[in-house]
Amino acid sequence: MNTPFSVSNRFPSTRREFLRRSGIGLGTFGLAGVMSDDVTQQAFAANTNPMSPKSPQFPGKAKAVIHIFLNGGPSQVDTFDPKPKLREYHGKPIPLDLRTERETGAAYQSPFTFKKYGQSGIEVSELFSHVGEMIDDVCVIRSMHANVPNHEPSLMLMNCGQSQFVRPAVGSWITYGLGSENQNLPGFIAMCPGGYPIKGAENWQSGFLPGAYQGTYIDSRHQDIEKLIANIKNASGLNRTEQRRQLDLLQAMNQQHLDSRAGDAALESRVQSFELAYRMQMEATDAFDINREPKHIREMYGDSVQARQILIARRLVERGVRYVQLWHGAGQPWDSHDKIEQAHRNLAGECSQAIGALLKDLKQRSLLDETLVIWGGEFGRTPTVELPKPGANAGSNSGRDHNHHGFTMWLAGGGVKGGYVHGATDEFGFQAVENRVHVHDLHATMLHLLGFDHEQLTYRYAGRDFRLTDVHGKVVHEILA
Repeated sequence: MNTPFSVSNRFPSTRREFLRRSGIGLGTFGLAGVMSDDVTQQAFAANTNPMSPKSPQFPGKAKAVIHIFLNGGPSQVDTFDPKPKLREYHGKPIPLDLRTERETGAAYQSPFTFKKYGQSGIEVSELFSHVGEMIDDVCVIRSMHANVPNHEPSLMLMNCGQSQFVRPAVGSWITYGLGSENQNLPGFIAMCPGGYPIKGAENWQSGFLPGAYQGTYIDSRHQDIEKLIANIKNASGLNRTEQRRQLDLLQAMNQQHLDSRAGDAALESRVQSFELAYRMQMEATDAFDINREPKHIREMYGDSVQARQILIARRLVERGVRYVQLWHGAGQPWDSHDKIEQAHRNLAGECSQAIGALLKDLKQRSLLDETLVIWGGEFGRTPTVELPKPGANAGSNSGRDHNHHGFTMWLAGGGVKGGYVHGATDEFGFQAVENRVHVHDLHATMLHLLGFDHEQLTYRYAGRDFRLTDVHGKVVHEILA
């Protein structure tokens, strides 16, 4: 096997390759001579496996992330941002005129009751009472805002930091910076039961980063491990030793093919995927099998699809997976343009118990301090009712339109301040007005919690240094513990 400091026996096939191997090869020999053994070994590991664990720029509080994504956009005024003023103005125009995707009318009061929880006394809707029980470990950001009231660009902004161009996903940036603690499982996993969300795999793309950092999609509606992860069991009839020898031969051939095509990130990712698939055959079967959990733990989470994938997420970060994103379902299930009381109640009923259980479970295992849990969607919803329009909704005055002007997200664990509310929307819950937090600020803060200066975690591409936050973003120090 060739190392970064050895010379291939294969003759260069082109003048360009000869110059590349001669110049870079000799330079590498010189570099090896001045590097310490430890640094040389780290460089070799990083060169041979892009997912090898890496140290952050400075000690971070969080080591892993679980992102609970309520795709479609949950309503902030019905979940974590109570607005009594909506009761007073219910059915009447409000003194605000903000652009939305669809036409809206009068104020629409929340059909849900709110209650104060914990020593902090933070008000939480009945929809998420299980989260309310853990609110003293939760930091609620009520002043989030984005750019536009449309799903596609808002999904890209939230997941990739850029609403218009192809960019790496947050999970890709994090695994690029930190690698993964477990080489037998993907470092970045995206679970979505029943199919893909809007924009599909673009939400977990690696963009211009090496393909090894792309998220691995899992359809979490399945319980059978062979359906949950395709081809997880070896059907060739070969034993492990024979399969290992077969894979070694394949990898040697692939490496020779790769050597002649230096810089081909897609091919390099493909080669890496064969090795990961082999290693996953043993560990993934265990990690994704929640029946190995005690009965009382399974009962604590519940028996829904959401409960299963949330419990799997805990098992994954426990095993060293770096970034786990949990989508509620295919399409945009939280997009309640109609009958929001019924829709939000049903959706929250599928996940509230399991989210509360996740926070409790991580805490009792001493994992919450090093696991950053994030909850939210791509935007929120209007405090005004969406007006009936053929082709746009079911024709009832009972839903809310998209709202990027002001919405709520919350974080827990991983170094954030628990029992704390940051920022505020106006008295109707329409627009962030106090301590506003843009999506770029959220990303900058996430990276800070993981041990990175968002301005310094960069990747050179097309002649410039790119970063997750582009030229924006600031760390929200007020929410740090």
